[in-house]
Amino acid sequence: MNLVEQIRRNARGEIKTILLPEPKDPRVLKAAESLKKENLVLPVLLGNEQEINKLAEEESIALNDIQIIDPQHSGKTAGFAQEYFQLRKHKGMTEAQAAETVKNPLFYAAFMLRNDLAAGAVAGSLSPTADVMRAAIQVVGTAPGIKAVSSSFVMVLTDGRIFTFGDCAVIPNPNEEQLASIAISSAKTHERLAGETPNVAMLSFSTKGSAKHEDAEKVINATQLVKALEPALNVDGELQFDAALLESIGSKKAPGSPVAGKANVFIFPDLDAGNIGYKITQRLAGAEAVGPVVQGLAKPYNDLSRGCSVDDIVNVACICSVLS
Repeated sequence: MNLVEQIRRNARGEIKTILLPEPKDPRVLKAAESLKKENLVLPVLLGNEQEINKLAEEESIALNDIQIIDPQHSGKTAGFAQEYFQLRKHKGMTEAQAAETVKNPLFYAAFMLRNDLAAGAVAGSLSPTADVMRAAIQVVGTAPGIKAVSSSFVMVLTDGRIFTFGDCAVIPNPNEEQLASIAISSAKTHERLAGETPNVAMLSFSTKGSAKHEDAEKVINATQLVKALEPALNVDGELQFDAALLESIGSKKAPGSPVAGKANVFIFPDLDAGNIGYKITQRLAGAEAVGPVVQGLAKPYNDLSRGCSVDDIVNVACICSVLS
C-alpha cells in the first residue's frame, strides 16, 4: 500500500468534517463528490447554494447529501463578525470591516475551525496562498507551543522509504524559534502521515562543530530549543545531510548521535535549501512529493496549488482529516 492509499484509508477510519470554501471551481465540486462517494471525509461547501447547484448541474456533478453553507446568510455570520472584531480591533479593524470580511468563505471557514465546527479546511485552487494563510493565521492561530506556521513535504522514494522535509514553502529565513517550531511540527506530520517514529535531523553545512559560522550556530541553538520543548523527541544537530542519512558516514562524523544515519525527518536551515532539496529529490531521484502540508496551525487549514487536480484536492482533504 502506497502512502496516499494509506492516508485515504486512515481518513476513512474516522470520518471528519472538512470545509471546501471555493465551490466556484468545478474541480472542488468534483472533489467533494468523490470525497462523499468514497466515504473519505464529510465535505461541506461554503458558498451560494443556487450558484453551486447550477455549476454542478452544468458539470454533471452529483452533490447529493453534501451540505452547503452560505456565509452571506448563515445564522453564525454575525457572531463570527463580532468575534473577528474583538480579535483585530487592536489592529484598527472596525465592526463594519469585520462583518464584511467574515462573509468571505476563506474567513468563514477559519471561524468554523476556530469554533470546533469542522476538523479542517482546504483552499487555494482559486485563491493565492497569501489569502488562504492570512485567514488561517489570523483566525485559527498556531498550535500550543508553536511559534510559526510552516510547511513540509512528505517524500516517498522509489524504494518505499518515506522522508519528511521542512520547511519547503513558507518561511524564507527562519530564526531559531521558528526553526525549532518547524522541526516539532514536521515531526508530528511525519508521525501522523507516515506512521513512523520521527528521527529529526537539523541540517547544516557543518556536523558537530566541523565548521564555525553563525548559520551553523543558529541550527545548534534551534536544536537545543527543540530538546527543551519536546524532550521525548529524537532530534540532533547540527548534521550534514550525508551524516544524517547514511549510517556509515554518520558513525564517523557524529559518533554517538541518536539520529545520525537513521534520520527520516530533515529540517533545512532556510527556505532556499528546503525548496531546492525537495525538488532535487523529486526530479533526480524520482520521489513522489506529497504536499506541501501546512503545519503549526491549531486546526489544519491546507493550501492548494492553483494548478491542482481533483485528486490533489481529495488527497489534501484526507491529509487534513488525518492531521486533525
